[in-house]
Amino acid sequence: MNGFFKSVAENAVFAAEFLLIIIAVFLVALVLEKLAYRKNSGGIAKERVFATRRMAVTGMFSAIALILFLFEFPLPFAPSFYELDFSELPALVGAFAFGPVTGVIIEVVKILLKLLIKGTSTAFVGDLANFVIGCSFILPASAIYHFNKKKKSAIAGCIIGTLILTLFGTAFNAIYLLPAFSRLYGMPLDTILDMGSAVNPLMTKGSIVSFVVCCVAPMNLIKGGSVSLITMLIYKPLSPIIKAGKQ
Repeated sequence: MNGFFKSVAENAVFAAEFLLIIIAVFLVALVLEKLAYRKNSGGIAKERVFATRRMAVTGMFSAIALILFLFEFPLPFAPSFYELDFSELPALVGAFAFGPVTGVIIEVVKILLKLLIKGTSTAFVGDLANFVIGCSFILPASAIYHFNKKKKSAIAGCIIGTLILTLFGTAFNAIYLLPAFSRLYGMPLDTILDMGSAVNPLMTKGSIVSFVVCCVAPMNLIKGGSVSLITMLIYKPLSPIIKAGKQ
């Protein structure tokens, strides 16, 4: 716990930016959810964001997401500080069941619990990346499904969400995350890029664009595709259990 607050104090500006991003993403999710419920209920948004059943499932799925988040593993085509995890799976299932806000809350709680338990080894940059890029997948996928709750909409949402995850995640790394990581963690950007070219022969040495295309984009594509496939397989049988006694 002390390590967490020490990290916040040492990186106060970035931590404040992180908090503002969380609030902005939550508000976007709330607007999307309310619009979807108004459409499906004839103009009246009846679903309560903090309904008892919904919050219970959110807490349970946040714990599962944390466990999955802790079981990260490296990929052979990316530097070791890029690790793949499937913590977006419970977030996407929760978002499909209750709406985009639930998915965002699961992502927030997952990150907060991880920071309290393990702290941050990336000056919050890796944690911000996981949250923002994860939400770039969950928000469009769940919003598309909730505007038209049919299987084809769920499939379309997962496909579009995976594409957005891949494109946004790749661009966000190049424009913001890698420079921020270099600045806050005290590591020259060229050193980070060299770590990519050392493990990925397809990458052009010293090119940040080549780095994100060869190292980051494939990882995000694998994550989005895998989480989408598993969600499509398990959501239908789990849905009656998740939403039983829904308030």
